[in-house]
Formats: sequence, C-alpha cells, structure tokens
Amino acid sequence: MFAGKGGVGKTTCAAATAVHYASLGGQTLAISTDATPSLAHIFEISDKKKPARVQESLYISELGLNEVAEMWDKKFGREVYSVFSSFVSINYDDFVNFMASMLPGLADEFMIDYIRELKLSGQYKTIIWDTAPLGQTLALLHTPAMLVEHLRLAPRVYSRLKFGQSSQESVLEILKRWRKLSADSIDFLRSEVNFTMVTIPEALAFEQLEGIFSELNRHGFVVRQLIINNVVKSQDSEFLAIKSRQQGKYLSLIHDRYRGLEIIEVPMRPYEIKGLSRLREIEGNLFQ
Repeated sequence: MFAGKGGVGKTTCAAATAVHYASLGGQTLAISTDATPSLAHIFEISDKKKPARVQESLYISELGLNEVAEMWDKKFGREVYSVFSSFVSINYDDFVNFMASMLPGLADEFMIDYIRELKLSGQYKTIIWDTAPLGQTLALLHTPAMLVEHLRLAPRVYSRLKFGQSSQESVLEILKRWRKLSADSIDFLRSEVNFTMVTIPEALAFEQLEGIFSELNRHGFVVRQLIINNVVKSQDSEFLAIKSRQQGKYLSLIHDRYRGLEIIEVPMRPYEIKGLSRLREIEGNLFQ
C-alpha cells in the first residue's frame, strides 16, 4: 500500500514497484483507488478493460465510484437501501452517493474489502495499491467506530423497521454484517498489508509526516519503508544548487526522525516518468 499526500509521486513509485514484482515472474496487479487515477497514463495504456494487461504477469486496474457501487450492491447495498427508501424518497444511485458522503471512508472500505477478496482468491501473487491522497484514506480508520456507535443506537432508530424488504433479514443483522466488513478490513490492513510512505524533502510534506505516522500507529498500522522522492542529486546549475541546499535540511530531519525505517531516496529527473523504460529506472532506485 503506497500512501502519502497528493503530488509526491505515490503512483510512480507504486507503478515501478509493480514492474519489479512482475519481473520476478509472479502475477502482479497494480490498483489505483485515487479519484483522479494516473496509473494508465504512467504505463501509457489506453485499454479501458479492468484489469488491463501491461505486459507478461503485469496488470493494472483503476477503481472508481462505479466499482464501489457494484461492491456495495454485491454485499448488502440493496438491503440497506430498502430500509432507507421505506421512509425517504431517494433513488438507488443517489442513495449510494449520499452514503459515501455521509460516512467518510466508505469507498475506501469497499476498496479494501475488494482487495482483501482478491488476495484470498490467490489470483495474484502481489497486489500493489496506489491509494487516494492520504487525508481521504485516513478517513477509513474512523468508519468502524462510527458504525459501532450507530449500532448502539440502532434498536431505537429501527424498532419499526425490522426487516429488509427483499431478504427479510433483520436490519440489525444487516448492520452487523456491515460492521464485520469494517473489522475485517482493518484486520486485513494490520496483518496482510505492507505500508510504504512516499514524501518529498520540502517543508509542508515533512510537517505532515508526523501527523500521518501518529494516526497510523494509533490504529496499529506499521510503516516499514519511507521513500523520499524528487531528491536533487546534481548541482550543475545555480537553480539545482539552491534547490539541493533547501532539500538538505529536510533530508537530514527525515533521516534523523525516521531512522528506524528503511529510507530510500529517489533522484529528481529532468523528464516525466512514463512508460516501462522510465519506470525501470525508478525500479532501479527502489530495489538496489
């Protein structure tokens, strides 16, 4: 799982990592759950199929709201909708959008469940997950607590709405299944997922790191790798020399504060990273 603030190179690092694991021969899938995904752009793939084949053993899939709606529908969306629609006039598509906005992290929750089931299927040896900007992803962590609180009050709220309309399943049973999905998602993140944080050596990015690490640690998630992207390694011009001095301060701070992690520096390049040949350059930095 690659996480970090927007614009630090998460997707590039995730894509290069996917290239690496595919090169080892195992079936590898790179998934993006960013609302504005760029995996296909970076791999220069125009195939809209999900997953789309990049090369031998390597596939990519950009998951969005349509996939979330399908996951919701598959799990229990229609049952929950049948309860709400009995006293609120709302169509199903609007209801899905309403729930996604009412419960922060709902989309991520279903994405994680989707990835968890992919892992259990054994279809892929490695799954690389390029997440949304971290502020959105962290909202997921609070969803189970919200559901627990909801369940505490649910008997009063649903005393007159005992069954879903299509399956006649108890409303509380539906909600409990939803809570279990949340718990399974969190357990999956804690036990099965390797977290990689991506940052850049600049003031704002550095200042945000501490809060991000604190939040992840509070929920029992351990980050073991930190990638510092866009590091200036050359001082061949006045611009690069100034940039390098500015970055030096934050590089020292990052290495000092997070010295217990594996820290990898990826040099800044004078060109856009697109296509397999460029991604293999980044792979070389990540897997020396």
